[in-house]
Formats: sequence, C-alpha cells, structure tokens
Amino acid sequence: MIPPRLRTPLRSLVLLCLPVIAGALLTPAHAAPARRHAPAAVEPAAGRDYAARDEVRAFIDAMVQAHGFDAEHLSRVFRAARFDADVLRLIGPPRAGFKRSWEVYRARFLDPLRIREGVRFWRTHEDALKRASAEYGVPAEIIVSIIGVETIYGRITGDFRVLDALTTLAFDYPRRAAYFREELEHFLLYTRDAGLDLFEVRGSFAGAIGLPQFMPGSLRRFAVDFDGDGRIDLRGSPVDAIGSVARFLSLHGWVPGEPTHFPATIAAEERIEPLIAAGIEPQFTLAQLADYGVGSPSDVPADAKLALIDLQNAGRATDYVLGARNFYAVTRYNRSSFYAMAVIELARTLSKARDG
Repeated sequence: MIPPRLRTPLRSLVLLCLPVIAGALLTPAHAAPARRHAPAAVEPAAGRDYAARDEVRAFIDAMVQAHGFDAEHLSRVFRAARFDADVLRLIGPPRAGFKRSWEVYRARFLDPLRIREGVRFWRTHEDALKRASAEYGVPAEIIVSIIGVETIYGRITGDFRVLDALTTLAFDYPRRAAYFREELEHFLLYTRDAGLDLFEVRGSFAGAIGLPQFMPGSLRRFAVDFDGDGRIDLRGSPVDAIGSVARFLSLHGWVPGEPTHFPATIAAEERIEPLIAAGIEPQFTLAQLADYGVGSPSDVPADAKLALIDLQNAGRATDYVLGARNFYAVTRYNRSSFYAMAVIELARTLSKARDG
C-alpha cells in the first residue's frame, strides 16, 4: 500500500513500474531487487550513527514520553539502523523526459503470471474471499486483484529491512520526513505490540509490509485478524491479507453494488482542463460534466458524483473514464488513477478467467 499514502500501491511491485507511478507515491506501492541481508544483531551501523543525530535523539525522547519506550534500547536500535541509498534512489522522481503511459502500465499488471496465479489464489482461498465480501461488501475479484498487483500473491513482498528504509526516509528525505517519522513511530509500536524482532521485518523500499503491502500506520489502523488465530499476520496469512484489504476499502468509501466507473465521451479536449485539474475525487454530476462537453454512453444515475479520469498514453490518444465512488475508494489504497484502473481491469480479467 502506498503512503498518502506512498501506497506507498508502494507497495513491492512498485519497482517494476516505478517511473509510471512515482508521481503518485505515496502507495501500492512494489518489486525489490535482490539485496544483501543486514545482520539482525544490534550493532552500530557502519559509517552513520543515527543515534548521534539531534533529530533522532528528539524522536527517541518523544517515543519514550508518548509510548513508554526505553531510551537506551531505542538508542541501540538507531545505532544499528543503516542508511540505505537505494531507498532514496527508488523513491525519487522519474528520470528527466519520462512520459506516463497507461498502455505500458496496464501491460505490466495484466500479465499471464498474475492472471494464472490470481485464479489459483482465488480458488485456494474461496471461503475467506466469500466471507470478506459478505462482511465488507467488496467483491472478491477486487480483493484478489489488489493482492496480485501489490505482490503477485506474496511472491514479491520486498527485501528491504523496514527499519532501515523508514529510518532513511524519516531522517534523510526532507520532502516527506514528517510522514515517514509517523510511519517509523507506527512501525516501532507494531513490532513491540506484536512481539516481533524489528530487525527481521522486511518490506518495500517505502516500508510497506506483507502480501497487501500495508504501511505500518495502515497495518495498525485497518488490518484485521481474519483467520481467527489471535494475531494479525499480513506477511504469512493470506486470509488476514484478504480480510484486511476488504476492510481497508470498506472504511475508505467502497459502496457495495455500485460500479467503479463509466465510459466517457469527450466533445473537445480543450474544454476539459478544469475537470482534470479538479482531480480524481468524484464531485460532478453528469449534467455538470455536460457543460464541458463530457458525457457517457452508459446509463449513469442523475445524482451520481463523478470525476473525469485521464489515462495518458505518452504521445498517443488519451483514454478517459468517469470515476465513481468505488474508483476513488481504490485510489485510497494507492493515489494513482493508473493503479486504480489496473486493479479494476485485472479484477475483471480474473473473474472471466476463473469462470471460463
């Protein structure tokens, strides 16, 4: 999941499509390169002692005051935390001259591996998916698709030590330092409360964890023990991941039974700039969109709130759809219209493949 989220759709497969969604990083959020594992022992990090920095000491003091951590323990933790230059490289902006392409992005996720493994995952966990859909109102194919886009059903969950990634971003990435310090706080609380070795937890370069690539804050707020074993385990329990994705979407506005989007017709592209500038949150009725020459061949409810979504194609004709409330709910997972549309189209493909 990409934060506000880097969703972070940063989610592990982000590395496969980083240039496309870098502007949306948040979330989703995606594949980490092979890396040399750092030792789990608490020992000073070579060349950089985070615990010696004033802002880290202030952070430690705040954690002691707010959450009762032991100051000396956290000092040892941050002496062992490692600066990771790869994290800063991967989270940076796309290369100069890069142009976004919906067609290229789509092809990366609607691939034979995800479709085949998605159908297998669906059949294996059919009971849990039915239960999640009944409880949270989110279709099974959307849940399966998100886990597929994020990590190919747990195949690629990231090989970055989360402590190192979040410490690097919290104290050496000024642009989002406040956000990542909050996520570092959540990570320390999560590992303490779950009884985990914080040096052993691995995830994406943005610090996203497990099959659904939840950031630590989202994990603590939205994840659920869906398999009933008494603990939340997004790294090892597909059933917990299924329930957590469904709960996340439900709490972020998913409306059972409503469509995600409608096809759009554009009379003149030069008239629609105000609609594009308004963003992806649905706020216009079809009658209001008509004032800009935008319509739909579908039967759209008169009171439906919509957003005009542009899916750019790097020099080729742009695709347009009208995003509804459920489209927007998917973008809360990763704040990218490309991401949401890829999830929706993969979900549709998985449903057909499973029934075929």
